[in-house]
Amino acid sequence: MAHDRTVFYLSDRTGITAETLGGSLLTQFDGVEFRQISVPFIQNEDKARRAVDMINRAALEDGVRPILFCTLVDDRIISLLQESKGYLLDLLGTFIDPLEMELGQESTHSAGRAHGIANQRAYQARIEAMHFSLENDDGNSPHNYRQADIILVGVSRCGKTPTCLYLALQFGLLAANYPLIEEDLRAMVLPERLEPHRKKLYGLSIDPERLVQIRSERRPNSPYSSVKQCAWEIHEAQRLFEVESIPWINSTFKSIEEIASTIVDQTGVPRRFF
Repeated sequence: MAHDRTVFYLSDRTGITAETLGGSLLTQFDGVEFRQISVPFIQNEDKARRAVDMINRAALEDGVRPILFCTLVDDRIISLLQESKGYLLDLLGTFIDPLEMELGQESTHSAGRAHGIANQRAYQARIEAMHFSLENDDGNSPHNYRQADIILVGVSRCGKTPTCLYLALQFGLLAANYPLIEEDLRAMVLPERLEPHRKKLYGLSIDPERLVQIRSERRPNSPYSSVKQCAWEIHEAQRLFEVESIPWINSTFKSIEEIASTIVDQTGVPRRFF
């Protein structure tokens, strides 16, 4: 595949931080095609030299130096990578030095703090939140709603499950979801099992055209995925949200990250930091 520049994400652990920060920066440059390569677990000089070989090959093939997003903390390994034919951006070092000055103490320079299990209690809380979302998906176990931090409501296939899982994984929230079925929409009142948890409810909607596409992948040429059915369900669900004063968002043109952050911001539910 043709590309303009090669980008390497270099890390001593999973590479998630480098990919997230570097990827966010790349989105600011329209019209540039990036070939992205992640090289995690660079924990010794041998692996660093192999990474340098990959970088130099890319520089030779592209005729321009690759961009290197680096989140390593070992100065020896960083020095080796700086000898490559790439343009290195030290995503941690850029901020560690001024932070050390401001806080009046040296950093630990420990590898993998962002995505390791440095805090066992916090890690366990995140796993438990994931289990909760899976166990309370699609209206299962409504008796657990009392424990939930947030309950997403919407028609089938509008994005409730992935949003719940992201809320659990990223924010540590106990997120459940409830699918609005035709009976609920015709009644135009909040389902009885949701009424006691009204303050935890948040609605998800989606454009009918997009819902048709998603449902057609699952059940093509069926009433479930028809334009008429999807349009009716979306219209009635949004009307129910308005009647019952449930805040809601249209997820069609928003990423999971943006949807989840909007929900947390608008509901004020306290998130957990890991």
